[in-house]
Amino acid sequence: MNMFKVVALSTLMLIASMELWAQPANSNPLSDLRVRQAIAYAIDMDTIAATLLEGMAIAADSRIPNGPFKAPGLNQYKYNPDKSRQLLKEANWDSSQVLDLVYYYGDQLTADLMTAVQAYLADVGIQMTFRKLEGDVGAQLNSVPKDAKNGPSAVIYNLGYGAKAALALQEYYNDFRCGRNPQVPCDDKIDALVDGINGTADIEKQKKAFFAIERYMNKMLWDYPLYYQQLFIYENKRVNRNGGDYGNAQYNYRTNIVDWTVPPNKDGKMVLYSNTGPEEFFYHPWWDPGMMLPQKVLLDRLIVADGSLTPKYPGMAKHYHQSDDGKTLNFEIYDGLTWHDGSPLTVEDIRWSVEFSVKTPVLGSVFRTTFESLKGVKAYKDGSASHISGITTKGKTSITFEFEKLDPNSLMTFSQWPPLPKKHLQDADPNKFQQHPYFQRPIGSGPYKIKKVEMNDYVVMVPFEDFHGGRAKIDEIVCYPSMDNDPDVIKNARAGKLDVGFTKNVADVMSLQKMDHMRVIPVDIPYTRILWINQYPMK
Repeated sequence: MNMFKVVALSTLMLIASMELWAQPANSNPLSDLRVRQAIAYAIDMDTIAATLLEGMAIAADSRIPNGPFKAPGLNQYKYNPDKSRQLLKEANWDSSQVLDLVYYYGDQLTADLMTAVQAYLADVGIQMTFRKLEGDVGAQLNSVPKDAKNGPSAVIYNLGYGAKAALALQEYYNDFRCGRNPQVPCDDKIDALVDGINGTADIEKQKKAFFAIERYMNKMLWDYPLYYQQLFIYENKRVNRNGGDYGNAQYNYRTNIVDWTVPPNKDGKMVLYSNTGPEEFFYHPWWDPGMMLPQKVLLDRLIVADGSLTPKYPGMAKHYHQSDDGKTLNFEIYDGLTWHDGSPLTVEDIRWSVEFSVKTPVLGSVFRTTFESLKGVKAYKDGSASHISGITTKGKTSITFEFEKLDPNSLMTFSQWPPLPKKHLQDADPNKFQQHPYFQRPIGSGPYKIKKVEMNDYVVMVPFEDFHGGRAKIDEIVCYPSMDNDPDVIKNARAGKLDVGFTKNVADVMSLQKMDHMRVIPVDIPYTRILWINQYPMK
């Protein structure tokens, strides 16, 4: 065959493969790549970032923010409404269809952003409505189909607006593994690429693996990354951290909250006011380990990370050791640890918590990757073994984890994931974990315990006298209910009822900076706002 014929044949094969990518995978029109691309080209993120977001955000072209792990040359899907309309025409888009977009933030800025997205999509011929989710948001957003390849969808929305705040960069993509993603059907190519980013601790090899998965995701547009943004920690100037770190406040790190102080009130008590208290229940910490302040102070971790989220210090484990190959990890916890109700906390609670975690459908992707890398986890999950063979205990204080395959983030997992009391949760249904009565008044092991809780009103937490790190100095922490992006931040800060917290709402930041009694600390974090695109067939 001559060169001309080879080139011609290659061109035809390329065109055929491109046409195959563009075809809808099922009855859901959003499974058509051309429709997903049309949505991306329809939204002018550069203008939104410069105006609505006050220049405090950067338009995104992948889940991973700019830095050494960011693949060069990605398609930025710059605003191009004419191209969007052409793609919709090619895909035979039905302009009478109305897409349902859901979100979970309660602030006005989010509502304004949804209105802008709605207008941009309407301009190219896509109708969209939007609504805020209430109740068990995690289940409504993240439930996966029983048939992860063919569906139907286990969630009822077409589009979702939210964020990915990565604990480790692998977390940006681990939830695309087959059976973990609520919006994207199984894809063997993604599975192989996810294995690549988790299969080595070598930084240069990791970079190449991340570049490969970013390019594939960018081409297939399984979801549409919108923008990157800083996090802003705010504090009343009366708060003294006494050396505690500032870092990514969405997770757990060495804040040294036991050493914090505030001036005593007229009754001689040091009382700290914050938000992210419970509305209907305390959020379970195996999905979102540190977004809410109660998760941080009611529960203890095996090891402690520094402000950069690098695992570094002992926690409830007074010693820990990882083998040179990273496949064996031992913890020696303090003898005599107790839960807040006085019952013993032993390595049996830790073993049980890991085994229950792998049965729970709503589990953080970094945690799941760690636990599913253990020896014997497959036999345990399919019921042929009563325990995970890779977990062994000795006495009440020694526990060892043996891994079948390397997980580069296993130490990170144990700095964020907290054990929970087997005594109070062993009868829980893994599929309805959040609804267990335990989450109305959790019994933890951290430096604070619950004194009083009134759902959707307030929670009062007081020092746990037997905490291994010593009694906390602040006498009470009072948290008022809110989710991420609390709409009452400014009102409560002005009233002196908000001493510490964090926000990613640029309007809040600008108002807080004008208050003489408040300080704002910007923190660079891996945090990406995303438009999720549900591609499963709908019921």
